[in-house]
Amino acid sequence: MTEEQLSSYHPPLPPTTEEDRFSWLRLLRSRKVGPATFRRLLREHGSAQNALAALPEMARAAGIERYEICPPGVIETELRAAKAAKARLLCLGAADYPEALHDISDAPPMLWAIGDPSILKSQAIAMVGARNCSSLGARMARALAADLGKQDFIVVSGLARGIDTSAHLAALATGTVAVMAGGVDVIYPAENADLARVIAESGLRLSEQPMGTTPQARHFPRRNRIISGLAQAVIVVEAAAKSGSLITARDALDQGRDVLAVPGHPFDARAAGCNLLIRDGATLIRSAEDVIDALPKQQAEYTIQQEPPAGQATTEPDSIPRTLHEAILTRLGPSPIAEDQLIRDIAATAGDIGPVLVDLELDGKIQRQPGGLLSLCV
Repeated sequence: MTEEQLSSYHPPLPPTTEEDRFSWLRLLRSRKVGPATFRRLLREHGSAQNALAALPEMARAAGIERYEICPPGVIETELRAAKAAKARLLCLGAADYPEALHDISDAPPMLWAIGDPSILKSQAIAMVGARNCSSLGARMARALAADLGKQDFIVVSGLARGIDTSAHLAALATGTVAVMAGGVDVIYPAENADLARVIAESGLRLSEQPMGTTPQARHFPRRNRIISGLAQAVIVVEAAAKSGSLITARDALDQGRDVLAVPGHPFDARAAGCNLLIRDGATLIRSAEDVIDALPKQQAEYTIQQEPPAGQATTEPDSIPRTLHEAILTRLGPSPIAEDQLIRDIAATAGDIGPVLVDLELDGKIQRQPGGLLSLCV
């Protein structure tokens, strides 16, 4: 991996002072600065303050006249709104930032959070589906969320009507995270105000949008990548053939997450998206047990190296059990995933997995992609 790829893949050093956080917010809220541009500017200029100073000249060089960076007053207003809502800022690279988001290419540099961010340290499953879901779909979402909660998973969803609402309600007792398309202090739909309040008390609400932002149509696809990025797998319970839930499924595949789908009747348009996903390779699930079976196996099933009993001669000292080779080949597919994600999925260490990856690459079984991504050779 080149130095440029490494620097773009690893998160920047998080801000350590209030002034730094203020500058990060101001840079991120400036026109034409998204997550990728934000990280590039920090990489090139060393700090948000330096990047802010360089932005106007960079804009002029790009042909953008009268460019102005985000005024300080806008950030001051946002910070006051956050204080009033008891929201806290989670910054990329900081200890309280969701670890699962570190390995997605367009991770939000900053997230507003209301609730308990420590819930993000638990295993998470995302659940999405139709807003106008059927009663059977709602029942399925509730059953999956409740049963997964009993297995110590938290449930991530988008606080929308239908499947999202059913999943959040069933997971309140065991832990749920609502990722919001607008500001973390703006409840949409309004009918979920009580649910949002309870989630803030017992779980977590998250948003990358500025405080007070009313959600717009363009915000929802961006929100979806955070839902999938936070989770080990995404379950689609009901979805039309063209729906936001399928956008979340595509995001999950791009991020190396597993996509699982509940099948439905061929005549039900609300199940068309799920049936298409299953046709195209998503795992069919009927229960929480199916979900758990579909997840990558835990560390106990992949013995990396064991000390031989006293007095027993070892085999080749540098040999590595074939189980690890098989675990890697089973986890990888044609769609690239990050090496860090692969390490987490099979519960190996970088020291153990490194030589095996070299072996498999030399054997022509896997290939490295730009950005430190891995895939099977096809």
